[in-house]
Amino acid sequence: MGVLMLFLDGVGIGEEDQSVNPFFAADLPALRSLGGGELPHLSRQTLRAKDSTVIPLDATLGVEGLPQSGTGQTALFTGVNGAKIVGKHFGPYPYSTLRPIIKEKNIFRQLMVAERSVYFANAFPQRFFDYVNRRKSRMTVTTLSCTMSDVRLQRVEDLASGRGISADITNEGWPGLGYPEIKPIDPGEAGKRLAHLARQYDFVLFEYWKTDHAGHSENLGEAIEVLQLFDRMLAGILEILDTSQLLLFITSDHGNIEDMSTKVHTRNPVPAILYGHRHRVIAERFQSLTSHTGDLTDVTPILMEEITSREYSVRVASAR
Repeated sequence: MGVLMLFLDGVGIGEEDQSVNPFFAADLPALRSLGGGELPHLSRQTLRAKDSTVIPLDATLGVEGLPQSGTGQTALFTGVNGAKIVGKHFGPYPYSTLRPIIKEKNIFRQLMVAERSVYFANAFPQRFFDYVNRRKSRMTVTTLSCTMSDVRLQRVEDLASGRGISADITNEGWPGLGYPEIKPIDPGEAGKRLAHLARQYDFVLFEYWKTDHAGHSENLGEAIEVLQLFDRMLAGILEILDTSQLLLFITSDHGNIEDMSTKVHTRNPVPAILYGHRHRVIAERFQSLTSHTGDLTDVTPILMEEITSREYSVRVASAR
């Protein structure tokens, strides 16, 4: 079993109210299909369909205050409750004392130690590399995990060849960054490229930050547009993903966009959407692993166990 993980920044489960929750104002057929035609909301957080399961994950991590990206993503991608370690939620970048934990425990490194192949699909322009070389403390957990684990970050040439995916999904921002040769693509095509990458690696991650940005804007129209763009990419993934061997796993680090009545983060649970191979069994483990409602710290341990299982290792051996 391989895993394609889509990380949506700032997406929680909110009220079933289209005046404040863009999920219920937007046209999201692909996302709804993963909930059996429905979307999760605070009154119905768990949804089950034939090929997919939606469950809530606690993003508060037992710490007062509003969850933040630095500590939330540390929990998500290492399995360690960074918020409890530093005594508060912190972000958007990880707290300095968490950097050694991220270096040792991030999911990329753990999988590589277990001899599994990993791929971070986001492509970055040269100005990103120039910026982080000057200000290494201002890296998100995902990019920090990769640089600390010698996982290659995709560049413009990877985007051009189809082996990198733009954070805006369609490539539309790249000409303005000095790359006029990069042409826009359909969101569905971006999704198909991700599905193809998922066939080649044991773990593939794509990060979509525009959801959190839209949540901070308090602009419902912008939030709807951002979600519908993602949904079109998701449709491309669902069209060709091999569910006999692959699991699609979608989740977030904290709530935000689901409540456009405020521009700050929320304490709402975040969704974990599982589609494809062993989705139901894996969803159940989020409850059974620690005998509680799953939280962000459960994600890395559960995915690690699935990807490194005996059943899965046979597939890896035959693919190399």
